[in-house]
Amino acid sequence: MNLKFSPELLPLSDALKSELNPALLDPVEYRKSGLSLNHIIGCPIDCSYCVRHLFSNFEMKQPTALMSDDEAVKYLVNHKFFQANKTPLQIFNRATDPFLPSVKPHTFNVLENLDRRGLKNQILVITRYRVTKEDCFRLNQLSSLRVTLLITFSGIEDERIEPIDSNIAVQSLKIAYDLATRYRVILYWRPIVPGLNDSPIHLARAIELSKTAHATVFTGLFYREQIRAYYQASGLPELYSETARRKIFPQQLEQNILDAFKVTQQASALFRKTSCAVSYVHSLPDYNGHYGIRELCDICPSMQVKRCASVWAKPLSSEVKELSEYMGSTSMPRIEDHAIEIEGLNEPQRYYIQHTLGYQVHDPRYPHKIKRHGRSEIGWEAIENEDE
Repeated sequence: MNLKFSPELLPLSDALKSELNPALLDPVEYRKSGLSLNHIIGCPIDCSYCVRHLFSNFEMKQPTALMSDDEAVKYLVNHKFFQANKTPLQIFNRATDPFLPSVKPHTFNVLENLDRRGLKNQILVITRYRVTKEDCFRLNQLSSLRVTLLITFSGIEDERIEPIDSNIAVQSLKIAYDLATRYRVILYWRPIVPGLNDSPIHLARAIELSKTAHATVFTGLFYREQIRAYYQASGLPELYSETARRKIFPQQLEQNILDAFKVTQQASALFRKTSCAVSYVHSLPDYNGHYGIRELCDICPSMQVKRCASVWAKPLSSEVKELSEYMGSTSMPRIEDHAIEIEGLNEPQRYYIQHTLGYQVHDPRYPHKIKRHGRSEIGWEAIENEDE
């Protein structure tokens, strides 16, 4: 795949600004895996299932800056949800790739700016593009931040679905893993879709690649209405017959992967959740408090389970009430053995409480069904009246 773009970022013109989805103009978004900084938008890689469809800017190929890197860092560290040394962070994971040639200098500007501040926050850098030896040297120079490089690999061979060559990610993974000292490397195996990249050959390749990573995360596909509409309009083969709010990952697909890893020697530790893997590679307990949902831990290394168990504790009702009121909830939170349930809060507000307490926070309108691990019900047998 030959990517076509200018080596320099475009400035954000008033004309372009007026056309953008307003959500893209706010460079900080709170996601489950961290407070995400996205002051550069636009990507030429063209993965057909990209979440940029949700922001109506999939056709925006040229990376464009909303503000300077210094302005973006100041905005981030002064954000109402930012907590020094606690809040997990992400960079350029919503609307571009952090290792595109025109974006990479800004990725390092941000990382080095945060590092100079002495911050010890975890920060996730997710890419499917080229990582060089020089990049690894600079990452190893960061002395405070806990940096995790997540190399996205799917093995999808249909160029209509994913135009970029997966071998780029393969080479990046090997280089990054071989040279890692201070940072850590995760094989981010996604999206896995039945009939597309789940054959025994695909599984074997991913397992082999996992040997050149400190951990592996496997996950499915967000298939929202906007993405399905793009597939239909473009004449692409639809990946599922239904859309869903949550990621789709069928039960049999998960079992096939677990079975394949179980009989493999020297594969890296396998995780269902990104935060579990990120925490594991830095020898830290999971910042999302997934230990409360014990069935998630059934594939985790025993040392990691002990690590999470050592700090996980049911929070006091007084501190939960104080945090929920601070976030704007007027209802009484329920503190269950597996999670806190709070009505009237959006996702960022719930994530703030979750990361503050290290305890799962759920919206009772969207129950987490047992064994589905927060995924869509598509491809799973009905399990009635049982929540995680």
